[in-house]
Amino acid sequence: MKRAFFVIVVLAGLAIGGISAYQAAARQHDYAAFLTRGDAALRDDQTFGAIEAYSGAIALRPDSMLAYLRRGQTYQRRGDRGDLEAAARDFRAAAALDATATRPLEALGDALYQLQRYDRAEDAYEKCLRLDDRSPRVAYRLSLARYRQHNIDGALAALADAVRLDDRMADAHYLRGLCLRDKRRLSEAVQAIQRATALEPAMLAAREELADLYGAIGRSRDQLEQLQVLAALERDRAARQVAVGMAHARAGQWDLAVLTLGGALERNPDEPEIYRALGQVWLERPRDDGAFLRKAREALEHVAASPAATSQTLVLYARALLQSGEVKAAERALQAAATRYPIDPRALLLYAATAERQNHLDAAHQALVEYDAIAPAGAETSARAAIGQRLAARAVHK
Repeated sequence: MKRAFFVIVVLAGLAIGGISAYQAAARQHDYAAFLTRGDAALRDDQTFGAIEAYSGAIALRPDSMLAYLRRGQTYQRRGDRGDLEAAARDFRAAAALDATATRPLEALGDALYQLQRYDRAEDAYEKCLRLDDRSPRVAYRLSLARYRQHNIDGALAALADAVRLDDRMADAHYLRGLCLRDKRRLSEAVQAIQRATALEPAMLAAREELADLYGAIGRSRDQLEQLQVLAALERDRAARQVAVGMAHARAGQWDLAVLTLGGALERNPDEPEIYRALGQVWLERPRDDGAFLRKAREALEHVAASPAATSQTLVLYARALLQSGEVKAAERALQAAATRYPIDPRALLLYAATAERQNHLDAAHQALVEYDAIAPAGAETSARAAIGQRLAARAVHK
């Protein structure tokens, strides 16, 4: 009897063990199926279905780092702020489940960076590098997070590691150039960004920065070359052609400036910025032909009448009118320029001088007050002082 009872107990235990093993196997099978379903949905860009599938996998295996990681990556792909918050939570959970894994920490840093929580992103990247300090990508992202917090020296230190690990990372050289620019080490900044453009010739942001740096250190020929490369890379973007034309004008190459802007106008006949630039070139080039002023007016009139005309455009048009002797029309143009935001401070200064000529002293005085409020420190101080003195003298005599 005892033996029979023992056999029954053993058989029952085996049955329970078999059931448990079967349930565990079934659960593992279902878990793997959820992961496979999520991956397939993600390949088809069905992010909602992918999130549902990965959530099913987490329900079956709450200890699965992989399921949390993949769901977090899916939330991150969606990109809305709420989704990024959810992604960060999943990445934290994944990192907690496997303290030796670097992928959740790197992904967490990326999500926090996208949320503009740069200090927390920095912390995540630092933890990732403590686990594996051989990743140039993470070192670069750490430098980005530090740069966003204006920690330039910290960013440069991380960039040194990134470049040491991968000297062909163009983004790292570009960011190093920005850091050196911010420290006013302009020659070194030029070298760093030159390296970036050599590695990635189509990196537009690097070429733009390089052109600005060349301009800042007086290398106008090199600046023009960079602007021409940018114009070739983006032939359909009118602003690129305008930049080349204005660079020719700054170098005194007036015919080339007109030729460049004229060609851009043929390709973009409705682009107001080209008319503005062309008018400026005709207005500012040395006047050895009376037709130059007429051409400046024609170009600027084309855009000045538009409600979308900028304050800068209207100032140029007013200058052309003043040089043509049309003071009243110039005053009206400057009144309009003083109401278009962002206001060009020169509009207020020129309006004050023009209103004074028309004996509109109150308007001239108000324009000076407004000019003082928005003009950068030290801007055209002598012209402002001269107008102010004349107005004060006229007020006394009045």
